[in-house]
Amino acid sequence: MGKERWSQRAVCCLLLMALMARNHAAVVDVKTKGAKGDGKTNDGPAIVDAWKAACAGPPPSSVLFPPGIYMAFPPIDLMGPCKGPIEFKATGATIKAPPELAKFKTDAWIWFTKVDSLTMTGGTYDGQGQETWKNNKCSTSGTCSLPSTIKLSFVKNALVKDVTSANAKFFHMFIVDCENTRLDHVTIDAPGNSVNTDGIHVGRVSGVNITDTNIKTGDDCISFGDGSKNVHVERVTCGPGHGISIGSLGRYPNEAPVAGIWIKNCTFTGTLNGVRIKTWPGGTPGTASDMHFDDIIMTNVGTPILIDQLYCPYSPCQKGPSKVKISNVSFRKIRGSSSTKIAIRLACSPGLPCDNVEVADINLTFKGPGGPATSECSSVKPKVVGQVVPPACPGGPK
Repeated sequence: MGKERWSQRAVCCLLLMALMARNHAAVVDVKTKGAKGDGKTNDGPAIVDAWKAACAGPPPSSVLFPPGIYMAFPPIDLMGPCKGPIEFKATGATIKAPPELAKFKTDAWIWFTKVDSLTMTGGTYDGQGQETWKNNKCSTSGTCSLPSTIKLSFVKNALVKDVTSANAKFFHMFIVDCENTRLDHVTIDAPGNSVNTDGIHVGRVSGVNITDTNIKTGDDCISFGDGSKNVHVERVTCGPGHGISIGSLGRYPNEAPVAGIWIKNCTFTGTLNGVRIKTWPGGTPGTASDMHFDDIIMTNVGTPILIDQLYCPYSPCQKGPSKVKISNVSFRKIRGSSSTKIAIRLACSPGLPCDNVEVADINLTFKGPGGPATSECSSVKPKVVGQVVPPACPGGPK
C-alpha cells in the first residue's frame, strides 16, 4: 500500500508541475508591446518585440493579436531558435503591408526563420500588391526581386492553419529549406491579373502536406521548385490561376532532384493550365521523378494535362534540349473540360525522353472551334490504361 500511495503522489506531483509549467507559458499580446491595431500606426516594431519576448519565454509560448487592423511595415523578421513550441495567433485580425514597394528591402514581408515547432493560426495578411502588379517587369526582364507575403525558411515541424493571404506583391507563401510542414484550410485570394503571385511556392523541402485549401491568384496556384521531396496535396481548389506546376526546373546550376509529389482530389476552374511539369530548354542537368496526379476535376482549363520541356516565357531562350530527366509520372482519373483543343500535351526532351509515363482513365472534352479535343506527344511513349479521351498520342510520339 505504501508503494501505491507513493506512486499516486508522484503522478499527482508530475501533473501539477506540468500544469504549472503550462500556466507560466509566455503569452505575449502585441498590444502590450505598443501595437495599436488601428490600421494607421506602424505596428511592425511591436510585432517583432512581441515575437522576441514569446520566443525567449517559457514554452509553449504564443504571440497574440486581438481583433483589429495592424499596419506592419517591414522588416517583420521573426527569428529562432525559440525555447520551445511557439504559436503566432492572429484569429480575427488583419495585418496589412504598406502598398509602397520602396519600403521593402528584403524578399519577404513576414519572415519566419530557424524555428522548430511553429504554429501559425488565423488572420488575414493583406500584401496590398495592386500598385506592384501594375509596374511588374518580371515577364520582360526574366528576373524578379519582389517580397513574398509569408516566408518560412529553415523551419521544422510547422503548421499553418486557417490563414488567409490576400493581394500579395509576389508569392503569397514561400516555403524553402523546411522540414515537415503542414498547411491546412489556407485561403489565397488575389485577382487573375495579379502578376507573379504564386499561391504557395515550395523548394528544397522535405515533407509538405497541403490540404483543404482554396487558391485564387494570378500565377501558379501551387508551384514546386528544385529539391521538393515527399509532398502531398489534397482537396485543393484552384482558379483563377495558372494551375499546379512542378518547375520550372533546369534554369540554375546545381538544382536538387524533385522526387515524390502527389496531387490528389483537386478541382481546377478556368485556369490557364491544369497539372503540368515544366523545364527549360538547354539549361542545367537535373531529375524529376515519382510525380502523380490523381482524381482531378477540370472545368474550362487550358491544356489540363501538360509536360512542357520547352518552357521559356521570355526571350532569348537557350538552345538545345532540356537536360532534366523526367520519369515515373502518372495522370489518373482526370476528367472535365478543356478550354483549348489540345487537352493532353506531353512534350518531353528529345535529349532525355520521358520514362514510365502513365495516362489512365481520362475523360476531357473540348467544345470550341475545331473540336473535339486532341493530344500531342513528343519524345515519350505513354502507357495507356483504361479509357482515355482524347486518345493519348494515337499516332505515336513525334
